[in-house]
Amino acid sequence: MNKYLDNFYDWWKNIDKFLLFLILGLFLLGLFFSLVSTSLIASDKLDTKSYYFFFKHSVYITLAITILIIFSLLDQKILRKFSLIFFLIAFFCLLLVPFLGIEVKGSKRWLDLIFLPRFQPVEIVKPFFIVTLSLMLTIQNKRLYFKYFLSTLFLLPILMLLVYQPDIGQTLLISMVWLALIFVSGINIFIFFIFFLFLGFIISYLVFFVPKFEYIKIRLLSFLDSNSGNNYQAEKASDAIMNGGFFGKGIGEGTLNSRVPEAHTDYIVSVISEEFGAIIVIGILFLYLIFSYKVFQKINLLSEESTKLILTGCVSLILLQTFIHVGVNIRILPTTGMTLPFLSYGGSSIISTGIVSGIILNLTKRKLD
Repeated sequence: MNKYLDNFYDWWKNIDKFLLFLILGLFLLGLFFSLVSTSLIASDKLDTKSYYFFFKHSVYITLAITILIIFSLLDQKILRKFSLIFFLIAFFCLLLVPFLGIEVKGSKRWLDLIFLPRFQPVEIVKPFFIVTLSLMLTIQNKRLYFKYFLSTLFLLPILMLLVYQPDIGQTLLISMVWLALIFVSGINIFIFFIFFLFLGFIISYLVFFVPKFEYIKIRLLSFLDSNSGNNYQAEKASDAIMNGGFFGKGIGEGTLNSRVPEAHTDYIVSVISEEFGAIIVIGILFLYLIFSYKVFQKINLLSEESTKLILTGCVSLILLQTFIHVGVNIRILPTTGMTLPFLSYGGSSIISTGIVSGIILNLTKRKLD
């Protein structure tokens, strides 16, 4: 018993408390908005009991915080080994999606196994993908570009599985995280842009010439042509932001929840803005920037290359996902199903954010005896 207390004391003494409380605060904000803005409407739409979604959200957040603490307690060497094992397990689950996946709205993205609740494997892949890729990019090899070639081979199976689902949003997100990490690792800028252009060419070909991805082309064209009539969700989301104004319409006064499917996941920023005002959304985004700034401060103090890359990848994932979510809500990006880290409802997304946060807290701990 004393050993466990000593371990907890060491953890508490060395953990970055500012980051810990900021992360917990963001999770609790998500729970608060779930309670006051989304739960009742979502429950009514699915004909379930009141606060069903709030209680479910609270279970996911409790689980995410538990995972966060466990990952932040681990020894860094053990964390790296576990991450490799968990990546293989998560990737295996991603491989099962085409065969055992649940199809929702034309896409197979979820697994519903007997011993587990329904989950989205790619969300579990993402944090461990970052750790594995970072370790790969710090391999010492006489051939200068071997590690980049290896990282490309590592990336491609994941992208192919996501494209098959299809899930272009997550495909782009993981590709951008990969690009961010190989850029930070010191790749020649010319080679980097060749990678970037090649990736852009492949995605463009899929979208415009492969029938399976015609829905993405429709979304892109409707995004460019506001009079196409295919912008219902995006229009309602941007209308909600404008109707909310600077100070909002008040708790429970928003209408976006009842007019747009998945408003509590893909359009949570618009829901918050309509009821609480743009000032609250600006404040929330400021918290994300503070969070990122504090992590980058820690990165500057580190000397180990793999640790710096893992932290950079984790922050890039959160920032890019936030940018895509907000960009869709304010109509500077085409519609894509992307949750907002910490705040959006969604079990897989919340667990994934908990894992990422646990990794960040682990690698930013003070090195004290």
